[in-house]
Amino acid sequence: MFAPATRRALTRAARRAMCGARASIDDGLTLTDACATRLRAIADEDGSAPARLRLAVEGGGCSGFKYEFTLERDAATARDKTFRAANGAEVVVDAISYEFVKGSTIDYAEEMIKSSFEVVKNPQAETSCGCGASFGAKDGAFGG
Repeated sequence: MFAPATRRALTRAARRAMCGARASIDDGLTLTDACATRLRAIADEDGSAPARLRLAVEGGGCSGFKYEFTLERDAATARDKTFRAANGAEVVVDAISYEFVKGSTIDYAEEMIKSSFEVVKNPQAETSCGCGASFGAKDGAFGG
């Protein structure tokens, strides 16, 4: 299913998340102005419960792990970490995925052929693919 190195990194991240490992304030996520503005616009579109962006990391992609973004209106769980921009926009990350993205910046990019949320400046990534959708985790980055 996963390559051995991917399995080891996932296992280390899960162990740290289950043991209640705390991140320092420097390990948070940063939302760019473009990200916060787009999330606020999505939340304001229909006026129902606020939309939040969920970021998850899954095995796969051309570099070992891939970023998955979804919009949701459900409440975050107790195991989620929530990051808020000054305008109220929110990004939610589950505890295991957080180990792979802590310290990262979330951006929103509009290009001629696509518009998307993306992770930029991920200090937990050693390599990434050309399109930025997947990455390889640094050795030892997850307490193992």
